[in-house]
Amino acid sequence: MKKMSKFTLTGLAAGIALAAMTTSTAQAQEQWTMTTTWPDNLDLIQIDRHWVELVNKLAGDELQIEFRAGGTLMPGTEVFDATETGSIEAAGDWPGYWAGLSPAFSPLATTTSLFNGVDYLNWINQWGGWDLYQEVYGEYNMVYLPYGITNNESGFMGGTPIESIADLEGKRLRLSGRDQGRVLEELGGSQVTLAGGEVYQAIERGVIDAGEFSTPGVDYQAGFAEVADHWSVPGWHQSASVFGVMINKDAWDALSEETQEKLKIAAEATMTWSLAWSERESTEGTQSFIDDGVEIHQLPEEDLERIQEITNEVILQGACEDPMHAKVYHSMVSYLEEYATWRDISAPFNMSRTMDNLPSLEELEACMNQ
Repeated sequence: MKKMSKFTLTGLAAGIALAAMTTSTAQAQEQWTMTTTWPDNLDLIQIDRHWVELVNKLAGDELQIEFRAGGTLMPGTEVFDATETGSIEAAGDWPGYWAGLSPAFSPLATTTSLFNGVDYLNWINQWGGWDLYQEVYGEYNMVYLPYGITNNESGFMGGTPIESIADLEGKRLRLSGRDQGRVLEELGGSQVTLAGGEVYQAIERGVIDAGEFSTPGVDYQAGFAEVADHWSVPGWHQSASVFGVMINKDAWDALSEETQEKLKIAAEATMTWSLAWSERESTEGTQSFIDDGVEIHQLPEEDLERIQEITNEVILQGACEDPMHAKVYHSMVSYLEEYATWRDISAPFNMSRTMDNLPSLEELEACMNQ
């Protein structure tokens, strides 16, 4: 038998090691299935797609995500349970859909007459908001990456003009959120709960007096200009909204720290992109509504002040019903009070709402500790 040289043996060993490394890398690449609450015909799905595309570029060697539009794998109402149990690894959502499980999900999704889009951006990234998403979703075996922010929602569209809060008396309005419904009830209206895809027909058939879904760009793409003659602004019921991805905790833990960091970086980048994207879409959507002859009605300042007063009462009511709900709002109001030190002296060039009528921090703290 011919004796192999030292160099031949060394080369063979190196080849075996390289092959092993290649095999190890191939095995290490995770394959995830992700869906969302949004079907293809709702423009909010663009936020989910943007994040997935970034992840697949940044972490493509370690993770590939197969993204499926909402409704193609399961109904949107089932994505929470599917992610919690690990049937799928991830799902895009709007946290407010899960408020029936915990009211703390509601302010993680939106606020009534409180935060705008920049407030959410500040709060999530610098004032403790990110940790609260982890705490709330962590109770359900999930990690949460907030990656989308849209600013003020459209407002109410329908066949009847709503020019003041007095016009809400006896009206049936489609809107999402427990706190939002409670404020509307105090104003004399009643909340109708409908899936986003059902709002168009509900307005068209007169099942509701007016309805809302999302920002002007999204609502125009959904065809609201075809069925609504009147539009009441601003959208006080959702002063801004947050979207993100629920990730099964076991799937998350299976990733390396480096890959986890890439997913977080993609989320931060998508969050910034989404705010500018939605504001551009809102501008174009508003002009399209105007061009189509939809009449806009601006609520007077005194009505918005009254809405703020009722909102504060509703926030405190909900906070004292659930300590985690109180904890989230306490963090939000603390941010607004602290940020006011700089925000108010930089007006009118400030990046947040200038406001002095806020829920009581002392009462929120008492609700937290009850």
